[in-house]
Amino acid sequence: MVQAVLSGMTEVGALCEHFGMSEVTVRRDLRALADEGLILRTYGGAASVSVHAPEESLEQRSHSFQAEKDAIGRAAAAHVAAGDTVFLDAGTTTAALAKVLAGRQDIRVITNNLLVVQALAGSHVGVTLIGGDVRESSMSTFGPIAQLALSRVTFDKAFLGADGVVAGRGLCEATVDQAFLKECIIRQAANVFVLVTSDKLNRDSQQHWTPVEKPWTLITNALAGHAGLHTFAEIAGVHIESVDCSTQPRN
Repeated sequence: MVQAVLSGMTEVGALCEHFGMSEVTVRRDLRALADEGLILRTYGGAASVSVHAPEESLEQRSHSFQAEKDAIGRAAAAHVAAGDTVFLDAGTTTAALAKVLAGRQDIRVITNNLLVVQALAGSHVGVTLIGGDVRESSMSTFGPIAQLALSRVTFDKAFLGADGVVAGRGLCEATVDQAFLKECIIRQAANVFVLVTSDKLNRDSQQHWTPVEKPWTLITNALAGHAGLHTFAEIAGVHIESVDCSTQPRN
């Protein structure tokens, strides 16, 4: 069963069919393997314990999946209503959203993302930058000062990026400070949106996690038939919005 999970067979139903076992037996065996640290239990199945992978540089992220990020940004912008105060998290996908919002003049943006500040400079959008220590690899702020600032504000909608998102586990990040800051952001938001390209679905290449313990919307370029979406569709409180990049205008 460990080999099956490692090869990508992570859903209880698929494991039952593969081994000819009952659901009760499969769930019992998965719990036992998780207790031994060989796998991780997730909602509806299991996941392999991935080895930590090096974090991509900002330059690498800035040039990867750009068309997909732009399409996700346009879809996310449609959720921003007149009068909204929104939080834009660190990352290049949220920066793509900022470029779309730059044409607005009826919203306020709070952010820890210096790329967002750059995108909105000179626009009519009101911007509040959360202070803190600057993380050069993401051009964002974090740390105790950022956490304190977030405790003093609330927002209608928060748009989060992530190094990976796993159903039943949450968002993974390279550092504990980043993961905890996202938890602070989620706590202060009335509505939560997670913006990720399809390669980040069920990706657990980092070791620090932010659980999402309220209803949230996943906006991704993965379409309905994408294997990575199935586990998210089974979780109560998660709304999936798939963006078809082939129908989106190109810059």
